[in-house]
Amino acid sequence: MRLRSLVAGAVAAAVLVPTAPAASAAPPVRFLGQTTLPHALQFEGTTVGGLSGIDRDPTTGEYVMISDDRSYTNPARFYTAAVEVDASGVHDVRLTGTHALRHQDGGTYSSPPLDDGRAVDPEEIRVDPVTGDYWWSQEGERPKTEGPVVVQPSIQQAHRDGGYAGTLPLPENYAITADRGPRRNLALEAIAFSAGGSLLTSVVEGPLLQDGDLPTADRGALTRLTVQTRDGRVLAQHAYPLEPLFAEPEPGPWGPDTGVPAILADPTVPGRYYALERSWVPGADYKVRLFRVDLAGATDVRDQDVLAADVRPVRKKLLADLDDFPLPVIDNVEGLTWGPRLASGERTLLLVSDDNFAAEEFTRFIALALR
Repeated sequence: MRLRSLVAGAVAAAVLVPTAPAASAAPPVRFLGQTTLPHALQFEGTTVGGLSGIDRDPTTGEYVMISDDRSYTNPARFYTAAVEVDASGVHDVRLTGTHALRHQDGGTYSSPPLDDGRAVDPEEIRVDPVTGDYWWSQEGERPKTEGPVVVQPSIQQAHRDGGYAGTLPLPENYAITADRGPRRNLALEAIAFSAGGSLLTSVVEGPLLQDGDLPTADRGALTRLTVQTRDGRVLAQHAYPLEPLFAEPEPGPWGPDTGVPAILADPTVPGRYYALERSWVPGADYKVRLFRVDLAGATDVRDQDVLAADVRPVRKKLLADLDDFPLPVIDNVEGLTWGPRLASGERTLLLVSDDNFAAEEFTRFIALALR
């Protein structure tokens, strides 16, 4: 959870406008609109919030959204919703159902720090293009102090009623150990299907302990992206370059939080993805950017325990900075999915923000058009 800064600075900038500006190409992404849900909305006996992942069901047109509630407020769960997205924006978000996620033993999940083998940390959800069931990631929980791991990162499979359907084997370096693997609160969030559902790609939110330091305002960092078959065989792993922090953090009890909360495969170009990078910096609030990511030419690092100095990471291109759009505030945006195609031929993207169950934050839906 990150609390929004109570005081935001404003910087005025003046630019010289040439008398005959050169023609420029249309931006690759344009803003369509946004809408929010009421804070602490009640639905079927649950409090709606913490929406950290979203996906569109291609067979029904409905959306599925996972809450990152670790069974503190209500049992870990997901929601289904009808959402109208068109050229004029996003409208009429109407919840249609909710289901608790089920443990292998059939029960609901427990909230950490209970050490009963049923603690949970849900983050992302995807509709299986093959079966129509759901796959969801849980980030994992590295303990704050020395002690046993409460939750290991995992990718789970669930039936449409939330019942347990399986677990995807993950690369060994995704496991949290004393001196290796994902950092606390920077583990496994982003997952995406590609190749008609035969492949699943995941991204560790921040750099593994053995791969170097966290990003600073002066330099970025490298995390890892993995491509697997749906039965868990690792086909490739690549270094993913995270951006530097967008501002110097103010001193205080909270450190900056930056990483990749969502990734989406391009259905028309193999090896191409769209990734969200979300940063929170104390004193500067949130920044959210959308990148196009291409794997072609990137070094396969699956056999590198520590990333080599000469590793060639995936290629990235900045497509959009949410600061450039007419949003009332930049939220903790964590979810990303395809929406319907517009009459113009543009594909739409639907983003959702995680309100952290905090009154000063928002559950916001943002619609973009992608050329």
